[in-house]
This record gives sequence, structure tokens and C-alpha cells, in this order.
Amino acid sequence: MLRQRVITAIVLLALLLPALFYPDSSTPFAALTLVLMGAAAWEWARLCGLGDGAARIGAGALVVLLGLAWWRSDGVPLPAIAWVVATAAWTAGLAGVLARGIDAWGRWPRGLRLALGWLALALAWWALVRLHVLGVEVLLGVLLLVWVADIAAYFGGRAWGRRKLAPRISPGKSWEGALCGALAVLLLAAGWVTIAHVQGGGWARGFYPRLWQGGALGAVLWLALLTGLSVAGDLFESLVKRQAGVKDSSGLLPGHGGVLDRIDALLPVLPAALAALAWQGGQG
Repeated sequence: MLRQRVITAIVLLALLLPALFYPDSSTPFAALTLVLMGAAAWEWARLCGLGDGAARIGAGALVVLLGLAWWRSDGVPLPAIAWVVATAAWTAGLAGVLARGIDAWGRWPRGLRLALGWLALALAWWALVRLHVLGVEVLLGVLLLVWVADIAAYFGGRAWGRRKLAPRISPGKSWEGALCGALAVLLLAAGWVTIAHVQGGGWARGFYPRLWQGGALGAVLWLALLTGLSVAGDLFESLVKRQAGVKDSSGLLPGHGGVLDRIDALLPVLPAALAALAWQGGQG
């Protein structure tokens, strides 16, 4: 299993890194990540109970529509209000779904679940590419937020976890672990802003210095929300998989499960990151 995980990670990095750092254009990154989002859309359709053929057709249609929309609009950013509304919808929706539990999710009409999932993936992809357009430093800051929160929550939960966060959905997660994740994100942001103040350059163009433009209090509140959305996004996919009776969203990434298993926490965070930048005056 470890060998599979390492090989898969190396292959993904070999594909993603050249696209991520491609000079003067986001097109290679947009194209590659659109394929990954298409795979995630296929996984989501199957989790909602669609057959493999219908899932492939639907996911393919979504990829074509998104690609055409990006090409025809030349990547024009969506209005800031769109990201604020998406963030509010994610926050309210995750709170409601997680509070009601696994069985309640299964009673939602399949078509509604399917449409909401595909809409979430479409918005996440658009936000992902938009963050890349703003700068690799901006996108990496957002990605690091999710990764740092997850790693700190894991080790913090292992060391001090006592109170379960959502025992029926993900027994390994704890409130103490989530708090460790939030504190680690604050340390990441403070460290980045400090280095940006001293070094300038690319550091100063990153996500956290932009977020701080609107004031430290607003930045901290947004970071708390982004961390919470990261945790909740992870829990939500676990809930969906439990309702569907599967361990992984698919086997597309050997040793890692499916694409959704790797991006679940990012789905609500990416639109919220743009909302945060717009709110704080960081050009979201």
C-alpha cells in the first residue's frame, strides 16, 4: 500500500508541477485540473447511485461545458458576490447536513444531490484556476492551509484527542484535533506574513499578505472559517461514502482512493478563499 501511495504521488506531482509553474499562462493548469474535476464528477455520480455509463456521460458533459465557459469568457473572474454566496451556502449546507446525519442525506432526491455536487465541483474548479491566475503563491497558500490543518488535526488528535467530533461519520476526528489544525493554520499565516514583511518578493504576493490587507481581525476570522470548512468538507465526503456503503470514492488513484478523497476538504475552501480575498481587499 505504501509503495502504491508513493508511486501515485510521484506520478501526480510529475503531471501537476509543470502545469502549476508553467510561465505566463494558466491554460495547462486549467486543462489538467479540469480532467481531474471530471473524474471527481464521475465519482460523485456513482456515489449518488448513477450507473457507470450515465456517470461517464454526465461527467464528460460537465467537463465540456466548463471548458467552453472558461474559453469563451477568457477566464474573466466571477463577481465577488458569487463567491460570498457560495461560501454562505457551503457553510449553511454543511452545518445542516452534518447535523442531520447519514440517514437524512440518503433521503434527499438523487437528482438534487447529483446537481448540487456537480455545481460544487464546477465552482471549486473555477475558483482553483482563478487562484492560479492571481499567482502561484496565492494558490499554494490556500492549498497549504488545507494540508496543514489536516496534518495538525491528525497528530493533535492522536496526542490529545478525547472528545469525538462526529463519531458516526469519522470516529478518528476529535475537537482537540480540529483546534490543533486551526492553531497550526494561524501559525502558518503569521509565519508567511512575517517573512513577507522581511523578504518581500513572491512572499508578499501570497494569499496571507493579501488577506491581511483588510486588517488582522478580519484575516483571523476568515482563517477560522476556512479551517472549519476544510474539516467539514472532509466530514461531508465521509458521510456521503458511508451512506453509499463504500470506503473510497473510487480506485482511480492507487493507494489514495479516488479524486474526491483527495480534494474533499478543498471543495468548500477554494470558493471561500476568493470570498475572503474580495472581502479583505486582496483582489479575489
